[in-house]
Amino acid sequence: MTREHIRPLLFILLLASCLLPIVGTGTALAGGILFSLVLGNPWPVRTALWSRQLLQWAVVGLGFGLAIGEVWTVGRSSLGYSLVGIVVTLTLGWLLARRFPLSGTTAALIACGTAICGGSAIAALAPVLRSRDDETAVALATVFTLNAVALLLFPPLGHLFDLSQQQFGIWAALAIHDTSSVVGAAAAYGPQALATGTVVKLSRALWIAPLAFAAALYLKSEQRVRLPLFIVGFIAAASLHALLPQYAVLWQGLAGVARQLLVVTLFLIGAGLNRALLQRVGAAPLALGISLWLLVGSLSLAAICAGWI
Repeated sequence: MTREHIRPLLFILLLASCLLPIVGTGTALAGGILFSLVLGNPWPVRTALWSRQLLQWAVVGLGFGLAIGEVWTVGRSSLGYSLVGIVVTLTLGWLLARRFPLSGTTAALIACGTAICGGSAIAALAPVLRSRDDETAVALATVFTLNAVALLLFPPLGHLFDLSQQQFGIWAALAIHDTSSVVGAAAAYGPQALATGTVVKLSRALWIAPLAFAAALYLKSEQRVRLPLFIVGFIAAASLHALLPQYAVLWQGLAGVARQLLVVTLFLIGAGLNRALLQRVGAAPLALGISLWLLVGSLSLAAICAGWI
């Protein structure tokens, strides 16, 4: 049996092992990254599609583990500091972009991805900003790379700063780009961190629509702005949890399946991090992304430790 036959088989076996409860989010992500860098992902296009779809289903499933009242309470309390964080991040992004030799559109996409919801924000704003394919690809690659680092780095940092689960959930939701990495890092920290982080992150993601709409008005773009449907699904699942409490065992079971599905998703996301992607990022976009990310992460952590959030 040749290497080309062994590689897909080993990939499937590792993917299937992520369904086991003993495999955590960080292990799955690291396993996917190592497999891709050492052996190469046998199906890069398909796994990218699978990871996006599975993530959406996982987020919806996590909604079954929360009552809509809890979602409303956490979401309402987070709207204020989420908006402040978005404004501060976009302002910092605009100021920092002038220091790096890259296009204004690429810088804007990286700033928007950092401010709101990573790849989802970039995908929503790219057509509004009339971004070229290469500019969009570089912004996505930059955010994707930092997401992978964040998922592995944030839980140990949370323990180092002795953050409570609620504090960590808020910090992850404010300082990590994509929903997948927020949920993955929060799940590794604890169940309350997962609940808080998911709700705060999704409330942040709601700002995609007004930001894209404002950009479209300013640039006189005719592109339609859509709200990510998985957010609607999450709210619907939490509503069912509250309306039909007699099925609590079923709802918790579905939420448990969703948490393990997230582990599978993170393996696929890790497998998408390859040498070609790292080469595409380039020094200037990565420097901007890291600088902005460190500022946002440090400021939000300081605000949480000071009790302002």
